[in-house]
Amino acid sequence: MFENLSDRLSRTLKNISGRGRLTEDNIKETLREVRMALLEADVALPVVREFVNSVKERAVGQEVSKSLSPGQAFIKIVQSELERAMGEANEALDLAATPPAVIMMAGLQGAGKTTSVAKLGKLLRTRHKKSVLVVSADVYRPAAIKQLETLATEVDVEFFPSDVSQKPVDIAKAAISHAKLKFIDVVIVDTAGRLHVDEAMMDEIKALHATVNPVETLFVVDAMTGQDAANTAKAFNEALPLTGVILTKVDGDARGGAALSIRNITGKPIKFLGVGEKTDALEPFHPDRIASRILGMGDVLSLIEEVERGVDKDKAMKLASKVKSGGGFDLEDFREQLQQMKNMGGMMNMLEKLPGVGQLPPEALAQVQDGKMTGQMEAIINSMTSKERKNPDLIKGSRKRRIALGSGTQIQDVNRLLKQFTQMQKMMKKMSAKGGMKKMMRGMSGMLPPGMKFPGR
Repeated sequence: MFENLSDRLSRTLKNISGRGRLTEDNIKETLREVRMALLEADVALPVVREFVNSVKERAVGQEVSKSLSPGQAFIKIVQSELERAMGEANEALDLAATPPAVIMMAGLQGAGKTTSVAKLGKLLRTRHKKSVLVVSADVYRPAAIKQLETLATEVDVEFFPSDVSQKPVDIAKAAISHAKLKFIDVVIVDTAGRLHVDEAMMDEIKALHATVNPVETLFVVDAMTGQDAANTAKAFNEALPLTGVILTKVDGDARGGAALSIRNITGKPIKFLGVGEKTDALEPFHPDRIASRILGMGDVLSLIEEVERGVDKDKAMKLASKVKSGGGFDLEDFREQLQQMKNMGGMMNMLEKLPGVGQLPPEALAQVQDGKMTGQMEAIINSMTSKERKNPDLIKGSRKRRIALGSGTQIQDVNRLLKQFTQMQKMMKKMSAKGGMKKMMRGMSGMLPPGMKFPGR
């Protein structure tokens, strides 16, 4: 996410960070690079102009000249302006209404609207403990209704049936009436999308909005369309009183232009980011954390939150108790740790939230990014017998050949896994005395590709 922008800005700002004195010339050169980085990221031109002017105004003023570390002060200004461009703070959903609180989703076809309905339903159910009903008012695509029904079952929220012969307004009314009878907290209404903004579509969605009177009207837009995403959001905002934006397919967007343009152009906050295909791949949008990630400073707060949500606490307690009582840490436990990491979005998802990850070797990052490493490790462990998993010392020459053959890997891959397991085993012994995030992170470096360590170690 935002890789290109992050790389370019990090390189540019690195040149100025150590300066003991900033002059108008070196500020001018750096701002030119910042401007180019933003334009290459497909940030809207008016946003780029305003951003660069704001940074320049603050940088040539008292703020930097009186600082003991002018280079660092300049970077702090850039970070502050990035946050301001994206909205400064997270704006949560406002569900303070007499139940059911109605959320209406709008957007163009293919933006990921129906998937976002399911993701949001799951987020509200699991993190906010709300009962949720989802309904499709898309009478133009029968497949959309069926898709939502399938997703609703997957995320364990209630689905209200609808039919292409019905009118969208009637569908929404019936769903809300049903929710009232069942004392459901939130109703999410999926609306029809089009391939482009047209008058008929806007008239229909206006009528639907007037009928359901939603507490939140969220515009769903594809991040990979760059500044076009902001322009489309603006067109919808002129027709509907939008309360926020869900930016989808962010995991495929290396530029970040949409995230930096939408707030400025529409005046509406980005409330969520769609960061993958899985039904739990929806993150609240925190401008301060995103700005920190863009500048290569990591996002440790989000990482801690993900660890807290993704780790099975009962299993973690059992493992801690086992290790503490001298039961040891075996390959069954190691495989369990790999699966827990998958629940947290995989190694790359965790790595990109750590400071300085951009300085890691590209070949090592590529190995993590394609998910190959974790999958290969699991395959190797799965090819072992139960006895071998419990007693790794048994795994010698002929056994290694058999395991490599069974997992479709090489003997050196098996050796590497055993080495990484040994490092993890040592870390678990240390952790048995006293736990903590710091030790966990240190231990995880044993699961990284050879020669790769977490930044700052």
